[in-house]
Amino acid sequence: MFDRLCIIGVGLIGGSVARAARSQGLARCIVGYGREQEKPNLETAKRLGVIDEYFLDIGPALREADGVVIAVPVGAIESVFEQLKPYWSDNCIYSDVGSTKSNVIVAAGRVFGTVPANLVPAHPIAGAENSGVEAALPDLFQRRRLIVTPLPQTEPSALNKIQVFWERMGAQVSVMSADHHDAVLAATSHLPHLLAFALVDMLGRQDEQCEIFKYAAGGFRDFTRIASSDPTMWRDICAANKEQLIPLLHQLKTELDKIEQLLADNDGRRLFETFSYARNARQRFLDQLEN
Repeated sequence: MFDRLCIIGVGLIGGSVARAARSQGLARCIVGYGREQEKPNLETAKRLGVIDEYFLDIGPALREADGVVIAVPVGAIESVFEQLKPYWSDNCIYSDVGSTKSNVIVAAGRVFGTVPANLVPAHPIAGAENSGVEAALPDLFQRRRLIVTPLPQTEPSALNKIQVFWERMGAQVSVMSADHHDAVLAATSHLPHLLAFALVDMLGRQDEQCEIFKYAAGGFRDFTRIASSDPTMWRDICAANKEQLIPLLHQLKTELDKIEQLLADNDGRRLFETFSYARNARQRFLDQLEN
């Protein structure tokens, strides 16, 4: 599918793309690019066979590449476009794996004047608690959603190739607008991460005085698991998607105010109705996931 695939950012997701592409025979040669401070991670990636070679200079990394996957934190995407601009090739297909898509499109427009037709923004809805190339898995994308957010000018051949690329790595590909993607992910991924970080931040400060964590049960562990995620990555995601997140936070505050009032009023009936609706809504989600 690709003769030379260049992964920019060989961490959990970039490394998993490389592993999956290799296991499915989707690239003859896979190279990685990173900054000087990322050299130890790149050396590990080469030692583990995740990539064939790595570069600290982007020019040689892109030489003869016909596929480029940008797997850096969303806050760094514009600087990567700036590095790519002098070497941009019409004979190459470019994509990314960012958790927000509107900012990718805006950044590309700022750097290139208009979004290049051979750039196909994408987002695999997959991840893990651990980061770095050593956590990369060849099956990370199996039966996971992959959302592509093309623009009207996106080359149909480039879009099709990226869709097939991800499908052959096991992903279930959907196509939607960048705005729709960002709204959906704000509610289902970004807001839950914010809540987990906020809860652990609050309780962690209390734990310093009264050992709350010593007595925490499994529900606390399950609910707060995602607070183990990379803080830099989630800072960038939340900042990039704040226009979608802020209205959701206002809605959540309203919901919490309602529950606070129900508790103050000893309104067990409406509290039960709220909990029952939530349980049934979650079951609908689980049923959709199973199907």
